[in-house]
Amino acid sequence: MSNSLKKQVIQEAAATLFRDRGYAATSMRDLAKAVHLQASSLYNHISSKQEILANICFQNAHRFLEGLDKIEAENIDPLSKTEALIQLHLIIATEDVTSITSFNDEWRHLEEPHLSKFIALRKKYENRFKLIIQQGIKEGVFKDINSTIILNTLLSSIRWVYDWYKPDGKQSIEQVGDVVCELLLGGLKK
Repeated sequence: MSNSLKKQVIQEAAATLFRDRGYAATSMRDLAKAVHLQASSLYNHISSKQEILANICFQNAHRFLEGLDKIEAENIDPLSKTEALIQLHLIIATEDVTSITSFNDEWRHLEEPHLSKFIALRKKYENRFKLIIQQGIKEGVFKDINSTIILNTLLSSIRWVYDWYKPDGKQSIEQVGDVVCELLLGGLKK
């Protein structure tokens, strides 16, 4: 197995352990056992738990930012962009549930300089999302409500989906997203 593939296997196992036990309660011995390595051999592939957590957090942050880039570039109104961003969150959250759990819940364990860089990426994303909401307010598409309240309500209202949604062929994540958009944006539209 190549080093990059082994590193990916280690990262996936770590994400699962972080989800199930939490970052703080997961030891390098736990991780080594999960990937069938001696703890000392683990260090041939990664430098620390912190490296893994940083990789998980930054990979997901970049996935969200890349999706936002595409949505911002589309020639669509703020309501459609907001719907697309909600769908983006649901799709990313359900594509890699284990990783998203670490991204959402364990990022607070990042150490400097990773923590500051991650918070900056998160703020960048939130500010750009907020600009779309503010544009919707300005154009009269959305009610004139504080854009920070709107943003945080939207984001917190969809955090549960990755815990609940299981693809079973009955309902796609896009269909779930349509219902979520209808519920959330129905109260926001003017």
